[in-house]
Amino acid sequence: MFKPTFNPEPPFTHGQAPRTAVLLCNLGTPDAPTASAVRRYLAEFLGDHRVVEIPRLVWLAILHGIILRVRPAKSAAKYATIWTDEGSPLKVWTDKQAQALQKVFDTSGEAVDVRYAMRYGNPSMGSQLDALKAEGVTRVLVLPAYPQYSGTTTASVFDAVYHWGLRSRVLPELRFINHYHDHPAYIQALAERVRAHWAANGQAERLVMSFHGVPERTLHLGDPYHCECYKTARLLGEALGLNKSQYMVTFQSRFGKAKWLEPYTEPTLIALAQQGIKSVDLICPGFTSDCLETLEEISQEAQEAYLHAGGEVFHYIPCLNDSQAWVQAMYALSKEHMVGWPMASADATQLAISQREALALGAQR
Repeated sequence: MFKPTFNPEPPFTHGQAPRTAVLLCNLGTPDAPTASAVRRYLAEFLGDHRVVEIPRLVWLAILHGIILRVRPAKSAAKYATIWTDEGSPLKVWTDKQAQALQKVFDTSGEAVDVRYAMRYGNPSMGSQLDALKAEGVTRVLVLPAYPQYSGTTTASVFDAVYHWGLRSRVLPELRFINHYHDHPAYIQALAERVRAHWAANGQAERLVMSFHGVPERTLHLGDPYHCECYKTARLLGEALGLNKSQYMVTFQSRFGKAKWLEPYTEPTLIALAQQGIKSVDLICPGFTSDCLETLEEISQEAQEAYLHAGGEVFHYIPCLNDSQAWVQAMYALSKEHMVGWPMASADATQLAISQREALALGAQR
């Protein structure tokens, strides 16, 4: 029987004023584009039973005996092609999203702390939840960076929160956003992204919407991801005034030999080129931040495959990143799911800002 070892906590303070936080959770990234850093990251990521649903002992033998001996160096070379002076694009954009959302709450006079965390890698979800508790936060809204729900992603975020909770004596009030694949503000943010691209570059013959793939068996086991991806695509197509022949849905990032959700992105692009489709715009609606899967797999590899097959113009449309429409969408989502949680006054907001500034100054010292 599992007996948790509770983390040490300060004595309970009677009359503590309730404080609210939003924890924006993304997938994660290596700390550096090196084989050793990628190996640590992949060991955590691929070691999650939510991500790979193979009998654990069998999978761990494959993971540590083969994959972690071969894949880290190859993946590190790919990360190196997209790494920036600020670090991993996924981490940079997630950080900027959290900062932008924090600014909206502050401007609105609402004392809500916004932090970001990574399901795998740093900053970890446990460390961020510990920090929020230490600062007196008593309510936490968990906002996954995954618009479409999947057991491989969203549920894993919730697992990490529950795991942290097992070792915490006094838990904050917790709420979770399961999905927002059809939320009007999210769809509008995507539509604005596409329209801005068309205004600057013109409209291609086809708009390809590429979502991250998952094994097909997850669909048959009841995962709603496949359906939610197609609903996002339909709503985005309608928002853009497209008919069904002008856009298509594909799935990328296959791993292993099992059958994954189809149609696959790169083979579809090659087929379009061979059919005489000379120009393609591609957007990845399931990724809210640009990362390895969008910048290297799509903007580099998929583009090269399409052009090599006879296509002439390929445009990758960047993710939502810190666009104003997406920041406002995150704000709308957060507000909807915090209904019933009292919003603080402007004075409390200024106090919260001062506390954050003091903490930041202390960290710099």
